[in-house]
Amino acid sequence: MRLNWVKLCTAFSLFTTACVMHAPPVGAQQPQVDLALVLAVDISASVDDGEAGIQREGYVAALRDPRVVEAIRSGVTGRIALTYVEWSGPTDQNQLIMWREISDAASAQAFADELQKAPYTPGYTTSISGGIDFCVQLLHTSGINAARRVIDVSGDGYSDRGRDIRSSRDDAVKQGIVINGLPLMNPRPAYRAAIPSDLDTYYAKNVTGGRGSFTLVVRKLEDFNRLVLRKLLLEIAENHATALINKPS
Repeated sequence: MRLNWVKLCTAFSLFTTACVMHAPPVGAQQPQVDLALVLAVDISASVDDGEAGIQREGYVAALRDPRVVEAIRSGVTGRIALTYVEWSGPTDQNQLIMWREISDAASAQAFADELQKAPYTPGYTTSISGGIDFCVQLLHTSGINAARRVIDVSGDGYSDRGRDIRSSRDDAVKQGIVINGLPLMNPRPAYRAAIPSDLDTYYAKNVTGGRGSFTLVVRKLEDFNRLVLRKLLLEIAENHATALINKPS
């Protein structure tokens, strides 16, 4: 009996030591979600109603795609936090949809439905820096503990108001925030101002930043839905996004 008791005590001691070694530090807070994602969409005067509608519908369609939910469920917590922002001038930003936890088809559908029904009010000037600064503040004040924080910026022009765009981008990146870009470079009717021919390069050099950041370019509006879906899958499911992208919906 003594030998068995000694073995039992030894086993318990080893088990306790292993638990302590693998336990998180005292006071450490485990992530509530795998990703806190801000969708930041340009509504400046250069974006007409048609383009604005296509942008919004692209996000609505993506959130209703089962591959997005599959990507979310593949994470450690199986949850992300999502908010939708429309931006224009230096002080013209609107958090159209507040922070929501997305963890299944029902919560993704609810977000998409609310976004589809939300009123649209166009802005005027274009301040990407103002939009980024606003989104950074949203991440700081959200109270959400996320393993990763990402701002997703879509737009059709240079930042022409507010502080230097690189300063805003660099300040965000220093805080561990990743910024991805979705520049719109679709052809326009002759009566409208042309989109800058180097907008893709401008976004890559001035807007996107952080570990694993990327820029996807929309050259035809009919490709917007496909690229938004691709972008979301890349942001949500870093490790197996390619498999999900190639998987039929």
